[in-house]
Amino acid sequence: MARDIIVLGAGMVGVSVAWHLARRGHDVTLLDRRAPGRETSFGNAGIIQREAVHPYPFPRDMSTLLRVLPNRQVDIRYRPGGMLRAAGPLLQYWHNSAPSRYRRIVPEYASLIERCLDAHAPMIEAAGAEALVRRDGWLEVYRGETALAERLADAEESASRFGVRYRALDAQALAELEPSLSGRLAGAVHWLDPWTVADPGGLVEAYAHAFEAEGGRIVQAEVEALASQSGGWRIDTSAGPLSAESLVMSLGPWSREWLERLGLSVPLFVKRGYHMHYGSAGEARLNHWVMDAEVGYLLAPMQAGIRLTTGAELERLEAPPHLAQLAAAESRARQLYPLGERLDAEPWKGARPCTPDMKPVIGPVPGQRGLWCAFGHGHQGFTLGPATGELLAQMIDGEAPSIAMDPFRVDRF
Repeated sequence: MARDIIVLGAGMVGVSVAWHLARRGHDVTLLDRRAPGRETSFGNAGIIQREAVHPYPFPRDMSTLLRVLPNRQVDIRYRPGGMLRAAGPLLQYWHNSAPSRYRRIVPEYASLIERCLDAHAPMIEAAGAEALVRRDGWLEVYRGETALAERLADAEESASRFGVRYRALDAQALAELEPSLSGRLAGAVHWLDPWTVADPGGLVEAYAHAFEAEGGRIVQAEVEALASQSGGWRIDTSAGPLSAESLVMSLGPWSREWLERLGLSVPLFVKRGYHMHYGSAGEARLNHWVMDAEVGYLLAPMQAGIRLTTGAELERLEAPPHLAQLAAAESRARQLYPLGERLDAEPWKGARPCTPDMKPVIGPVPGQRGLWCAFGHGHQGFTLGPATGELLAQMIDGEAPSIAMDPFRVDRF
């Protein structure tokens, strides 16, 4: 039976949910203050990460904690205000990263990751977005032989348990693939399964056009209030009121605030990130997405230039940008690849919505009829949006979802 449904949030997750629901014949409105793909989905590394079957745990070994403590690293930085704001969720995150708990989380998380390529493929086709997508994987580069060997052991474990495909590259093989890289490099892990996207925001925008082609409606306006009412939900917006039988909360890091207004507490916290685009100096060329694994940044050859993305910053969602982390990443990146001039007027800043057990929130809200959740994907919203849309649409239609969804319920915390 067709329903009136409003999806709040037009990032990769929200657009994917809206597309799947519209394709099933529902009357769907997609609502966001910005155009589709212009917030967090715009600024990511642009990798559909089929290999990412292990979520990012909180570091628990003393060597890593001592390395991070001076707060000068590229891969992770923190601000006291941000740490204080997220103290409760961060403590739970540390607790869930203990080996025994993490071992239970990995297969649950991997069950989503394993669906990512099959879920993206029909949306890419429907959106006519093949030109944005490459299927030659990406490179995780190492300088140290020991670190590379340890990572290859991890890769082999992922291959045997979850069907991940990879190739070990020594220094010579890496140089053949990426002759413009410099420095004493030991080699790389070439992840073979992932797809890379030359314009992440453009892919979300293409998916949004495919949603409209299915009869969906996009409203760009600020959400001012929302409340349950007889027969469904009412949303007051800067463009006027909207109402629907069902409401999907897919506002990424802003989901926590709106759920709190409904009396629901979800321990969501953010990891912020930055990017900047660059030209290439001289005749240099970057052929693949390349992560400098021991430093913690990524270089991606996108349509807008070579995108440099930083690691994570633990800070309040709306705090002003702190650009030292990006500057440090740029300094190290120039030692690996001959970056040219900066191409953007100013750096981009975004925030990843994270949960203490590293798994997204997908499913109904108990006691709130017609309210559904699709947020908290951490580093992998771009990867997992279409799979989330497929699974949530199955649940909304009363079908048995393709995988067990109990690990992702909102009341698990």
